[in-house]
Amino acid sequence: MQIDYSVQPTDLTTKLDRFWELSGQKIHLIESEYDITNGSPVFTAAGKYTTRGWTEWTQGFQFGSAIVQFDATNDTDFLAIGRQKTLSLMAPHISHVGVHDHGFNNVSTYGNLLRLMHEGRIPHNEWEKNFYELALKISGAVQASRWTTIKTGGFISSFNGPHSLFVDTIRSCRALVLSYALGHTFQGEGDVKINLLERALQHMKATADYSVFYGEERDTYDIWGRTAHESVFNTKDGNFRCPNSQQGYSGFTTWTRGLAWAMCGFAEELEWLSTRNDSELEPFGGRAAIEAYMLKAATATCDFFIEHTPTDGVPYWDTGAPNLHRLGDYLNYPADPFNDFEPVDSSAAAIGAQGLLRLGKYLTKQGDTEAGKRYWQAGLTVVNTLLDEPYLSTNPVHQGLLLHSIYHQPNGWDYVPPGSKIAYGESSMWGDYHIREVALYLQRIIRNEPYYTFFNRIANRLTV
Repeated sequence: MQIDYSVQPTDLTTKLDRFWELSGQKIHLIESEYDITNGSPVFTAAGKYTTRGWTEWTQGFQFGSAIVQFDATNDTDFLAIGRQKTLSLMAPHISHVGVHDHGFNNVSTYGNLLRLMHEGRIPHNEWEKNFYELALKISGAVQASRWTTIKTGGFISSFNGPHSLFVDTIRSCRALVLSYALGHTFQGEGDVKINLLERALQHMKATADYSVFYGEERDTYDIWGRTAHESVFNTKDGNFRCPNSQQGYSGFTTWTRGLAWAMCGFAEELEWLSTRNDSELEPFGGRAAIEAYMLKAATATCDFFIEHTPTDGVPYWDTGAPNLHRLGDYLNYPADPFNDFEPVDSSAAAIGAQGLLRLGKYLTKQGDTEAGKRYWQAGLTVVNTLLDEPYLSTNPVHQGLLLHSIYHQPNGWDYVPPGSKIAYGESSMWGDYHIREVALYLQRIIRNEPYYTFFNRIANRLTV
């Protein structure tokens, strides 16, 4: 990347105004045209949202987008959509024992609505508040029940099975920490109480240890900040076996959306940990040790993104994609979504940008202003790129908001336009949601509004 140290949040004000106007149009377009009986919308094909049966992990992004739109614009039409659809359609996601994605579906909906109520943005209603809290408590407990014990602790297993740790789940882990922060008691066989904070921290540690590489010669491809999409364990003895990938090129290359999930997840969990009492963390190694491995993982992944992404801050779908060499010196030029060889993934850029911004803000607050400025400006550079064409969707009949998102390149699921050799020009529910989320994050900073976090004013600190 070429970090633009001159761009400031206020420089994006006009772009953000245009962005929210387009965003609202897209939400209304989907509401009027998409048939929800087909299943959750996942990604677009020729500009229309379609579904893809793999796991139900995107519906919360659809309705969460409407809630975020209200947050940014105060347009109550979008609040009505988010509330009504959360009430009528999101309950199955609370009890979904087959996925690790609770933080995606349920924090984006129930969590955002509860946050808005605590912020005074929507009227306080005790029963409504209790409804959102109960949903979040149970969602986090169900997520925590997908547990695999290993020699060094344990982790929330992916939908692939108990052997599988996905790097994605570090961002989805916010469901578990909200359940804990809301004081939920999770019980197992024989009424044994299971500590949700302990499970959250063990999962974060496992992700930091096995999903992120630090140039410490774990294997031939061990580079500072590289991530593996999947880490595979022997469930009989709890030993780590190998890196793997479901959506990347291989276990020894870096799928950039997985990298972005780690960047964003570690950074925002560091923010959450800063709201906790030292006494809560002491039984699990103490604040210093916990924050050390979290910060190491956050900085390593953000460094890798900066070093292995084209100049404008938009990465290709995998840093080891087999035809990247045919693009020549591609890292020293802006990404080209219309090339003939490998797709870019704008959704990785949108997710990663939030990680860069949050890490920059966190480090600056900790007193490391030089490093903080580097990550902060890198995040602004990425967002500045995404808020313009060719990434911002201005076509009034295209249902997507952020163009050039990739879902599953190895499986060939993404739409390839006629005459093209690669997929491009399409959107995804996670990409559209996360560009809205990072836009809201920056808008709140520009307007000196409350700092946006997933846990804002939701039981920020327990009394212990």
